[in-house]
Amino acid sequence: CFDKVQNLMLGKSLKNKKIIISAGASGIGWATTKICVAKGASVYLCDIDLKAINKVKKHPLYNKRIFVSEADASDEIQVINFFNKIKKKFKNLNALINNIGIEGPTRPIEKLDSNEWENTLHVNVNSHFYFTKQAIPLLKKSKNGSIINISSVAGIMGYPLRSPYAASKWAIVGVTKTLAMELGKYQIRVNAICPGTIKGDRMKRVIRDKAKFEKVSAKTIENDFVSMASMRSWINPEDIGNMCAHLISDEANKVSGQVIAVDGNCERMD
Repeated sequence: CFDKVQNLMLGKSLKNKKIIISAGASGIGWATTKICVAKGASVYLCDIDLKAINKVKKHPLYNKRIFVSEADASDEIQVINFFNKIKKKFKNLNALINNIGIEGPTRPIEKLDSNEWENTLHVNVNSHFYFTKQAIPLLKKSKNGSIINISSVAGIMGYPLRSPYAASKWAIVGVTKTLAMELGKYQIRVNAICPGTIKGDRMKRVIRDKAKFEKVSAKTIENDFVSMASMRSWINPEDIGNMCAHLISDEANKVSGQVIAVDGNCERMD
């Protein structure tokens, strides 16, 4: 008990914890990695972006407490191969962060191509299934496991012009609630984080596409997105990383089945 308190005081609330993050080499995943490592964890990443992977490999803690593999999280065989590599390094796991997600198209539903709909749901939902299925046996061995699913405020309210994305993120909320009930007896906690408008490349693409559709300037759309939250500000990837670190830590050992918005109090998504 004294050691736990001392670790918290020293800012090492994740000391010796082993964490897997999908799509972890950039954005929310990379911000979360750096925060978790600073708090004492070892983090195992996968990503499909080779440029981002190469940047990770330049980190001073690469191959010490940060590990990365190329893998497409939406391909079950590649996910299985990723976990086979991990099993050679350790026999249990403390946390899984399902971070993979694509923005999908920006159009009314009647103008969507079926392939666009199906691909968005496949990547954003099936990848969570693939990772969670492989991670559960390792999490059970730790007896203090945590699964964090990155959903979105689009998973708790409507999102015009982004129906495939909203559908996928609502699905993640349902899976989170269900898994929390299934896995509680194994002392595995399952929570969802719903980010608001995250500052970064993905939102730049969303803003570009919506501006094009509505025939207005990108700046107009950007200002509108920021105004959706009562705090009138962007959410930074580090804001999500800090919440992830808290939910993985022993400080949150009775927090499960929760859907937590980190959005500056988002009031609408239109």
